[in-house]
Amino acid sequence: MTLDASLRRRLHTMPLGLGGAPLGNLFRAVRGEDAYKLVRHAFDGGVRYFDTAPHYGHGLSEHRLGSALRGLPRESFLLSTKVGRLLRPDVDAPSAQYGYVDVLPFAAHYDYTRDGVLRSLDDSLQRLGLASIDFVYVHDIDVATHGGAFPAHFRTMLNGALPALAALKAAGTIQGFGLGVNDVDTCLETLRHADLDLILLAGRYTLADQTALPRLLPECVRREVAIVLGGPFNSGILATGSRPRDGSQPYFDYVPASEATIARVAAIERIGAAFGVPLKAAALQFPRAHPAIVAVLPGARSVAELDENLAMTHHAIPNAYWETLREQGLIDLAAPLPAPD
Repeated sequence: MTLDASLRRRLHTMPLGLGGAPLGNLFRAVRGEDAYKLVRHAFDGGVRYFDTAPHYGHGLSEHRLGSALRGLPRESFLLSTKVGRLLRPDVDAPSAQYGYVDVLPFAAHYDYTRDGVLRSLDDSLQRLGLASIDFVYVHDIDVATHGGAFPAHFRTMLNGALPALAALKAAGTIQGFGLGVNDVDTCLETLRHADLDLILLAGRYTLADQTALPRLLPECVRREVAIVLGGPFNSGILATGSRPRDGSQPYFDYVPASEATIARVAAIERIGAAFGVPLKAAALQFPRAHPAIVAVLPGARSVAELDENLAMTHHAIPNAYWETLREQGLIDLAAPLPAPD
């Protein structure tokens, strides 16, 4: 089982995708009209792949993304969402949950069963106001999310969620399915038991973290599993730099960055300054050099952020810059280097 070759090429030729977590008010609120303008501006700028999830603002991201995409020709863009959480109305649900603010009044419940997956997709289509979703990812099926409950949830996913998604693909309802996680070991363990079309891997093959390189990426190349690289800025530090301009603490994987990570990014910044290479340009271009990676999926919360991301994907970077990062031990020796622009 592999992703259709034409879909793989279509993803690979896109400048960037657009991650929908900021549209769900991750960390701070985005006005509804600004979210609409952002998605339409992204489409006008050549973005043709959009990702969201029920988790993002407890349905808010799906509502906003669907509203903006609904008037566009459906065949003109690719869309993915996620399963694993069902949203239930809850008048007592807090307005801030899991880093999202001003969320919709729902409580999330984990459900990786067949019926739960089918219900989740029906709910997502209702929120999006669209008739189809292209790719579906099983979301956050990892130890960090579930703790001691992980083995039971993982077995349920293998016996429920994945067969259900495979049946939907076989019926032509969706075009591909896989995992949406930030954990390498979960991906490898899943691939020992099941075939996947693609994996949305967040933050594990970046300038700051290359833990996917030794085992997972070679296995995905061997199995022809496409990797969509989410979180190319590792939730902050590769966009803000080691010393954010506002004096705040840089973030890595949604928490304050460690001193070791700050020092690593500061070293990358020093080399970038010597070669005239912005940190964001390097962060967005580095992952695309690996043959397993078919798309890079940063989020954006404003038109200005999106425009900067698009510009950074085309910023010319000399090969000597990448070689210097490698010589300084900041890029793994086995990592493919981007070709000169």
